[in-house]
Amino acid sequence: MIFKEAGQTYVAPRLRLYAGALQGGCGLAQAAMGPFYCPTDRRIYLDTSFFNDMRVRFKGCTGKACEFAEAYVIAHEVGHHVQNLLGILPKAQAQQRASGDKVAANRIQVRIELQADCFGGVWANRSNQKWNSIEPGDVEAALQTAAAIGDDRLQQQAQGRVVPDSFTHGSSAQRQRWFTTGLKEGKVSACNTFAASTL
Repeated sequence: MIFKEAGQTYVAPRLRLYAGALQGGCGLAQAAMGPFYCPTDRRIYLDTSFFNDMRVRFKGCTGKACEFAEAYVIAHEVGHHVQNLLGILPKAQAQQRASGDKVAANRIQVRIELQADCFGGVWANRSNQKWNSIEPGDVEAALQTAAAIGDDRLQQQAQGRVVPDSFTHGSSAQRQRWFTTGLKEGKVSACNTFAASTL
């Protein structure tokens, strides 16, 4: 619908479920990587154990609301596909390569990821408009998941300290903020993390 409104054609990504490891268009996919989008073959790779890890290891959600949290994770990956179709992803990746600096490249990556979170929120908004699909507790579950997979929280759990220069996805608060922005606004133009002075 969003592409149609802009006079463009949307081509859906393909989904590849796998267990353990798999050779794909972007190299070797492993469970430790979590879900990811590969622009080369326009596929979303989803390890079948991830959602269990999201519930148990990361404590990202509980009960029936996990269904919406899982949909948010997939919508985030579809957000990367949308970035690819709109030319945002290749441009950002070129900027990362040109930066020649790991910290600068990470900062660009954070903007890529937060925009995908925002696009996930746009999906939730539009889905709810069309099918009245959001139930009580759903948004809270998505926000809980966003917080659970924020770089600051994951780093604190893994190494006992937080190193912002090594962030690649954004902090818990940033991930929640951008998902909420997309959910409230319901439009792609609200998700320009690259122009935002504050993430």
